[in-house]
Amino acid sequence: MLNLSVILEDSAHRYAEKPAFRFSGQSYSYSQINLLANKLANALVKIGVKPGDKVALSCPNLPYFPISYFGILKTGASVVPLSILLKHNEVAYHLEDSEAKVFICFEGSEALPMGEEGYQGFTLVNTCEHFICITAKMDDSSPFAEGSTLGAILAGSPGEFETVRTSAEDTAVIIYTSGTTGKPKGAELTHSNLAWNADLCRHLFQFQTDDVLLTVLPLFHIFGQTCLMNAGVMHGTTNVLIPRFEAEAVLTSIVSEGVSIFAGVPTMYWGLLHFDFEKSNLKIKDVQKTLRTCASGGAALPVQVLKDFESKFNVPILEGYGMSEGSPVVTFNHLDQERKPGSIGTPVWGVEVKIVDEHDVEVPVGERGELLYRGHNVMKGYYKKPGVNSVVLRGGWLHSGDVAVKDEDGYYYIVDRTKDMIIRGGLNVYPREVEEVMIQHNYVSLVAVIGVPDEKLGEEVKAFVVLDQDAVCTEGEIIEWTKNRIAAYKYPREVEFVASLPMSATGKILKRELRKQIEAKSL
Repeated sequence: MLNLSVILEDSAHRYAEKPAFRFSGQSYSYSQINLLANKLANALVKIGVKPGDKVALSCPNLPYFPISYFGILKTGASVVPLSILLKHNEVAYHLEDSEAKVFICFEGSEALPMGEEGYQGFTLVNTCEHFICITAKMDDSSPFAEGSTLGAILAGSPGEFETVRTSAEDTAVIIYTSGTTGKPKGAELTHSNLAWNADLCRHLFQFQTDDVLLTVLPLFHIFGQTCLMNAGVMHGTTNVLIPRFEAEAVLTSIVSEGVSIFAGVPTMYWGLLHFDFEKSNLKIKDVQKTLRTCASGGAALPVQVLKDFESKFNVPILEGYGMSEGSPVVTFNHLDQERKPGSIGTPVWGVEVKIVDEHDVEVPVGERGELLYRGHNVMKGYYKKPGVNSVVLRGGWLHSGDVAVKDEDGYYYIVDRTKDMIIRGGLNVYPREVEEVMIQHNYVSLVAVIGVPDEKLGEEVKAFVVLDQDAVCTEGEIIEWTKNRIAAYKYPREVEFVASLPMSATGKILKRELRKQIEAKSL
């Protein structure tokens, strides 16, 4: 028997008055978070939530997220975390597809009306019975016609709750993939999946009980949820919550809160690296004094960004690899082993990895193929998708869709996504390889490479480039520079300069949006 909420209950017993979460200058102790989670659990049971039910949650990085998350788990129900950026039709799809019985949603703001979008989505779905609004102030009334508020139901609810005993293989969380191909799919992660991964993370990052973690990674995404929130709660650390990434806010919090561990996606490291300290009151040496370890995931970290960041801040970035379907961590550059820049490291404890060809036959060292893995981290499957599961989980291995290579020392390297691979005149071009070269240019700040239709070759290589501030460069200069550093069939024949690149809520560059732009121009 195992219920993931035991990690909160255990820390509430061991570290009762210690700050579990800090937000906007306020601290919330482990005992407070556990008490409020108990109150919510009682309230959910009162409105009919039973073990096995689904409860959707849409909330930024606020203390309300862990309160709701663990409160839901205590009832034996499954948490369905939803992105705070979803529009009402997308909310409706997720609520209906997951069969959520209750929807807990933050009211949002004028700039981010997630409450309004969430409520509209709720009204479109007959299967979701209750809407609970999280208001910014707990004593505020609901801005919506139906439903109650989190503050109201907590106020009238008992603080003691006997957590439902769930099986280790029961579904704890249904986390939706980004939907880069087709409709988003809900990966069913078990209590065991998430508990093992949280425990792994605290060892991989070498958490100490006096560590302070900074969480700007969205908690509705599995990276921040497992590697920071759950791992931190399990080990009794203090977690500083920031709802939105802004380089100055993050650096200020690192200094003022004494943050020792930071985890982010590559675009966050790029933002911190390019922060202008000369125009602020912050000092690099103050960041260096407190920050001990950084971790990167979610997408491939350009080697040049890694080297520049480590040189500037004098702190190591440990790169790993994971997927929502893997709870998420699959491989990691372990602190007690050699670290290879550009590598995603070696498999974590209890997980096996191999690289195969299109027939699922393992390829020799040094050859490219699809990365497969199996172990305690692998999801039960996509919710209500037996046909897809039979393909993705065939042979007992999860097929990642990522192209990778393994070196002679057993370290893995992600080359690209199989769907992102460009086939130019019958030759395979891996965008990440081209991006790694181009970002070394003195004027290139950020780059994304995609394939565009070409009548002669099938596909041509195109790069979208963000230049450094005040840098002046021509398309021809960039193309010629890259041509001299990469095989002739790989360099981009087209370069488009842009002010920024489209990104997801988790900071991933959205290449599908770039493709849409190309398609729109061709109409």
